[in-house]
Amino acid sequence: LCPRDFIDVIMASQEKRALVILAEGAEEMETVISTDVLRRAKINVTLAGLDSAEPVECSRGVRIVPDKSLDEAMQGGPYDVVVLPGGLGGSKRLAESEKVKQVLQKQEAQNGFVAAVCAAPSALLSHGIAKGKTVTSHPCVKESLEKSGSYTYSEARVCRDGSTITSRGPGSCFEFALGIVEAVAGAEVVKEITPPMMLPQ
Repeated sequence: LCPRDFIDVIMASQEKRALVILAEGAEEMETVISTDVLRRAKINVTLAGLDSAEPVECSRGVRIVPDKSLDEAMQGGPYDVVVLPGGLGGSKRLAESEKVKQVLQKQEAQNGFVAAVCAAPSALLSHGIAKGKTVTSHPCVKESLEKSGSYTYSEARVCRDGSTITSRGPGSCFEFALGIVEAVAGAEVVKEITPPMMLPQ
């Protein structure tokens, strides 16, 4: 390798990567805010359609075009973090998907971060992920998470327990995304990208 090629290889090895899985019925704010904030942090984000790379209709009728299908994205790992947006319809599809189960189990086995917001922690429950961890969620799935006996439930807006990051809903999504950035890229990066977004102090 020439010196320039060597530098490119080193930079690529240091690049942080995220996989955001987009299912029909996903909450669009949670999908877009998470993806946008991670990209502001210069994390290489792949927005993967659960079923294909075709546009996905979200919970309020907004259509989002994935970068690629989940099948394609699964060939491109590893990822530093796998992110599951919520929305009742989207979360149900994530919870029922064998491909999502495979992705999450592989991520957990590799000690990679798993992040889920709103109703999406129900997919963690369905696939047996993050057992014994403290999690939060939208109130609509709180009861099922508590009754499962698999988790300690928290009312925190964002909850991080080891490699698991969970949050409550659209209104907590900036905090959720910044929590992912801090876990994956560090607190200094959070400090750099927060001021231009004009978030409440």
